[in-house]
Amino acid sequence: MFEHTYARLGEDFAADARPTPVAAPRLLAWNDALAASLALPETWRDAAAQLFSGNAWPEGARPVALAYAGHQFGHFVPRLGDGRAIALGEWLAPDGRRVDIQLKGAGPTAFSRRGDGRAAIGPVLREFLLSEAMHALGIPTTRSLAAVATGEAVVRDEILPGAVLTRVAASHVRVGTFQYFAARGEDANVRRLADHVIARHYPGVQGAPDRYLALLDAVSQAQAALVAAWMHAGFIHGVMNTDNVAISGETLDYGPCAFLDEYHPAKVFSSIDRHGRYAYGNQPPIAQWNLARLAECLLPLFQRQGEQGVADARAVVEGFAGHYRSAWLDGLRRKLGLATAHDDDEALGREFLAALEAVAADYTLSFRALAEALDGEPAGLPRTPAMDAWRARWQARLAGEGRGVDEVRAGLRAANPALIPRNHLVEAALAAAAAGDLQPFEAMLAAVRRPFDHGPAQQAFMAPPEAGQRVTQTFCGT
Repeated sequence: MFEHTYARLGEDFAADARPTPVAAPRLLAWNDALAASLALPETWRDAAAQLFSGNAWPEGARPVALAYAGHQFGHFVPRLGDGRAIALGEWLAPDGRRVDIQLKGAGPTAFSRRGDGRAAIGPVLREFLLSEAMHALGIPTTRSLAAVATGEAVVRDEILPGAVLTRVAASHVRVGTFQYFAARGEDANVRRLADHVIARHYPGVQGAPDRYLALLDAVSQAQAALVAAWMHAGFIHGVMNTDNVAISGETLDYGPCAFLDEYHPAKVFSSIDRHGRYAYGNQPPIAQWNLARLAECLLPLFQRQGEQGVADARAVVEGFAGHYRSAWLDGLRRKLGLATAHDDDEALGREFLAALEAVAADYTLSFRALAEALDGEPAGLPRTPAMDAWRARWQARLAGEGRGVDEVRAGLRAANPALIPRNHLVEAALAAAAAGDLQPFEAMLAAVRRPFDHGPAQQAFMAPPEAGQRVTQTFCGT
């Protein structure tokens, strides 16, 4: 059933928005597993082309566009909002989960800023594919329920076939949502929003001596865990603006994102990130910067005001580094097959990464190769003096734990995927889909949903790109 607790916060938070009907809706993709987990009505699947194109909407829905602001590449924009997204409401699953169901590309809203409110088939299927891959990797993310072709064209740099994505999220509250009200001096709305977020996402902080300070720390921990998971998967978000930072701690927005092939901390794919602000290695400090912007919004709500309140906020923001390091180290140990914690584990991990960077080794396949490098020839790892020396230290470290090779190997294979959505294969699948052939997209979707397998279905998607296949830029869907 649908509820609308966010929309009921008031007209300052969301504007009524009716999806614009399309000419010839056709279902491209439907997420059966997600639909089943939420116990969505089976009739939705049969009527998906109509319900999730904007020609109709499910019973009980109340379409709205959400208000928010945001820092975009460091520059504050006080009014952004859902310019091409329309939330249908909050679906309550039988297990108690509450999720937003939102249409992307369903037509203009009050926040469209002269945009057409539409989306092209490529970015829609890209988000479907990438969000399912992230979910399969165990990384918190929004998910895609449906992709529907509209039968209409959208105009970007070229004329493209249009589509609408149905996105499911724990919520769509962002750092930028808090900024929208804070920039207007509307402290009462900041408080109303914070109370809503606490009730929906962080009920455990309700009884804290200063629940708003505790909320900031809870968001800090969620963001630290999320970004650490990105780093371990080799994921580059590409546009970590504050309007793309979900307070829930989910990955939000799959615009110009990409996965590393060869390892390099300065890697950038986004065509709009001209100065590398959101490069792979910059993601942890940018997450902390974004957290500081949330802290500024919450300052008026803290129990201690003035310099004491600022000091409290600063302590939480500075504490992000510790939360991140702890989450990153935990993940690093799993990726290295370590079951115990030693003081030199971080150095061991960074030495491995340095050895990869020195020869531009493939990030995903190098970690996966550790399972075979436990004994015998280290196939898949660079054969360099630095890597050979590292491998000897790593094996000595493992030997000190006293576990069997089979147990360690199983742990390594469970922590290190055999495949990620390779950028060149993603682009090829999307180009085929735009031309009317969904088979490459469907095959890749099936493979990335089982990223830790090493079977025949995965083999075609594991290899890194050849020199002429490399993708150097990815583009925002707008």
